[in-house]
Amino acid sequence: TALFNSHIPHGNASLLLRRVKVQDKGRYKCYTTLIQSVIVEITDEMVTCSSQNIYPIPQVAWATVPPSAQEALENSTTKTTDHKGLFTVESMLRILGNVSNYTYFCSVISADKTQIWTASRKNQEDITQEEGYALSIPCIAPHSLQNFSLTWTFDSSNDPIVILRYDHRTRHSFNLWEGEAELDQDLLLLGDGSLVLFKPESEEHSGTYTCTFSGLQSRHIIQTRVNITVSRTDSHRCNGTDPVEAGHHKGLNTAASCIIRHDCADRNREPAQSDVQDEPLRSVPNVDEDSSVTSLPDTKEEEDEEETPLDGSDGLQPSNLQRDGFENTKPVLCIP
Repeated sequence: TALFNSHIPHGNASLLLRRVKVQDKGRYKCYTTLIQSVIVEITDEMVTCSSQNIYPIPQVAWATVPPSAQEALENSTTKTTDHKGLFTVESMLRILGNVSNYTYFCSVISADKTQIWTASRKNQEDITQEEGYALSIPCIAPHSLQNFSLTWTFDSSNDPIVILRYDHRTRHSFNLWEGEAELDQDLLLLGDGSLVLFKPESEEHSGTYTCTFSGLQSRHIIQTRVNITVSRTDSHRCNGTDPVEAGHHKGLNTAASCIIRHDCADRNREPAQSDVQDEPLRSVPNVDEDSSVTSLPDTKEEEDEEETPLDGSDGLQPSNLQRDGFENTKPVLCIP
């Protein structure tokens, strides 16, 4: 004839014996349900912390890194019970400023203060990078962890896959993207689980990357959206045809001062018609296919054949480039 009320508030689960008899003498134990996990999720405006199947009723505490004023951490917490009398808690906190500015920590504390389960969540700023270049996606543990495990997942179509897993205790690792991505083992021992992508491609590696540190009564999640863009040729177009090699047009008119591929000869602009027939502009000799260096010929003999220059002139008639408005430019070199 005992009465037990699991709905008594403040964690008071007293057992009331109405009619005590001799045979009721003995030791009575009160069992509690341990906190199994805590889940923290971030939406556009709110951070949500939840845990379930707990008894007695737990407490919830919030914190951020960098620290925030206590009044900024005001939250709304609800506590419900199921048919077994086990509690589910859900606490909601409004995002402070930019979502990537803070790491949010939620701790669920047992009624007797003997157990504290902490989870954190950080949504980092998006990363955009051109394909083909090595990329490091940061993942730093918020504090020192012992015997932790690290898991990286990748999601490009709402179907996340585990691409890498590491166990600190056994030193065992699993890498689905072997040869494409890796962790720095030395940094990992210091709590740096950043993922390095060697040569990411736009279609295969664009998506959401999530790293999760799991330890004793703790879980820390860092999420990053990565956008790998299609490779762009760092060049301009010369006469609407072939690209200018980077670095050769600095300080020059890029419409004419450029190095063109070997096949550009057929696509060079036709000379403009004029009332006065121009003398042909002395062109640069062709480059041998086996040579990678272009040198100008000795012009000593040619100078003897040139006509006497007019006053204020260098002896050359205006070139096609000058007539087209591209003055003070160097000759166009056609190389293989």
